[in-house]
Amino acid sequence: MLTDYHTRQAQRTNETKTILKNPLLYSSALLGIALFVVGWIFFSRWQENRAIDRRAAQEKAQKQLENDRRAIEQFGGKELAIQAFYATPGVIHRGQSTELCYGVANAKTVRLEPQPNPVWPSYSRCVEVAPTKTTTYTLTIEDASGNKKSATVTAKVR
Repeated sequence: MLTDYHTRQAQRTNETKTILKNPLLYSSALLGIALFVVGWIFFSRWQENRAIDRRAAQEKAQKQLENDRRAIEQFGGKELAIQAFYATPGVIHRGQSTELCYGVANAKTVRLEPQPNPVWPSYSRCVEVAPTKTTTYTLTIEDASGNKKSATVTAKVR
């Protein structure tokens, strides 16, 4: 019976020594730690890239907003305005034609008198006219609230 006890004791000692000397245990642990470190690196870089993308998107949106504000101001802002109204050429000979060019901002309706061609709100539009004598043209615009503005230009005929 004593021998069985010593034999079992020796087997347990060998099993303990075998487990501690097992290279598979250490290499698995090392591999697990290495995978964790690599995973952490990928995750942290992914988070950094997301933060960079968010900042870039915010900056792009801010720039777009500023560009939109500038464009609105260039096109007359929010106020009803006649930005341009002119005849080119301003002086013609009888039988020739001239172009009346206009640009309006925030207009709902546009009227150009006297002339038969239809006109509409535009930031830049020209209408060809052929006056037989020196004529003063009136451009009248109106917004949705009923506010009106007018401007005149004279096409001289020689």
